[in-house]
Amino acid sequence: MKDNMVDVFSNPDQRELLRQYEQLKGIRFFIVNDLKNRIEQVLLVLNSPPIVIGRIKNFESYFRKYISILKTGNNTPCITDLIGIRIVCPFIEDLTEVERLIKINFNVTEAERKGHYTFKEFGYESTHLLIKIPEDIINTRGKADCEIAEIQIRTILQDAWAEVEHELVYKAEFTPFDEPMKRKLAAVNASLSLADLIFQEIRSYQRQLNSELEKRRESFFQKIEESTDALLFSEENAEKIENTAGYADFEPFSGENVSIDDLLLRALSAHNKNNFDEAASLYSRILEHKPDNTISSIIFKHRGMAHFACSKYTEAIDDFNHALELDSKSYKAAYYRGVVNSVVKKYSQAIDDFTNSLIINPYQPFCLFRRGQAYYHIGDYPKALSDCDSSIALEPNNDAVHKFKDLLKDKLKM
Repeated sequence: MKDNMVDVFSNPDQRELLRQYEQLKGIRFFIVNDLKNRIEQVLLVLNSPPIVIGRIKNFESYFRKYISILKTGNNTPCITDLIGIRIVCPFIEDLTEVERLIKINFNVTEAERKGHYTFKEFGYESTHLLIKIPEDIINTRGKADCEIAEIQIRTILQDAWAEVEHELVYKAEFTPFDEPMKRKLAAVNASLSLADLIFQEIRSYQRQLNSELEKRRESFFQKIEESTDALLFSEENAEKIENTAGYADFEPFSGENVSIDDLLLRALSAHNKNNFDEAASLYSRILEHKPDNTISSIIFKHRGMAHFACSKYTEAIDDFNHALELDSKSYKAAYYRGVVNSVVKKYSQAIDDFTNSLIINPYQPFCLFRRGQAYYHIGDYPKALSDCDSSIALEPNNDAVHKFKDLLKDKLKM
């Protein structure tokens, strides 16, 4: 508070403070809402934007803090969290990035990482930043007797613990004294902290897995293009495209006690290094663990893709057959089997596979394109053109499909 708001700090007038608080309450609501909206815009660049919550300190909390500051001998209390913003992030790694973005976009006057490990504070953790409220907001809304706002950055679990801690400690008249109760509270906090770490590990694993999956898809689709698209525009239709990929060195396992997750990640890594035999072997090891039908279907599908990359078409079709037997809704397995059947020029079977895939999931421009190619090879140009148009409707910017359509129009003398 400013000096001119209360004349005698040693004996504050609560009613006068309340009057002043209420007088500025509306302006503060506008400021906190503007600040919240601006922070949300800043954080939109994140893949998973956190939850942003704004609040103004209620009078009871404000007055209690005001008195506590007076007790320290400070006769000019300055309360920096009248306006507060809480940013709640899904994962630990988000905390650093959020803090970085806040520091880039706002004038941060103070930064503090709170992490208490005594029983009194029960292990509460949070990052607290004090920022200057942007001048344009103050100029628009008016002065509210506060130039600073507090931003708290926490994970979801840190925020949950902070809420419980607030009820158990700060709002309670007394805290537990017996050691068993202290240990229980400490155990709860340790469990939440461990859960945060585990969630972060899972997210990091998923990111690595998704990266490997994306690399594998790109390699697979490149093989499809080499094996099918060339047939449309080359006179050497009968020539079989051999696999010429080199084999990268693969680091062996340091031990045999590995999980299915570890095996899958290593298999995908080998797959992406074009070490297809090693990848197929690792997929086989996963299947030896006899996972449930859904997982087994996925592994058969992956192994089929590895066999396809090695031009082992019979083995690939067998694996896609197994994938579909275990999961009849695996539209990708049906699509991949159709691709292999196209490569070995079993076009009628390929059309059946592509149709099955489209029945399960009709929104597949690439599947429509491949079925159109199969129709082309059996001489059914009108159906090929219909699939081509449907594919373009779903994915207008695919140059390969437009090139295919031009070929069809030429065949149909359009």
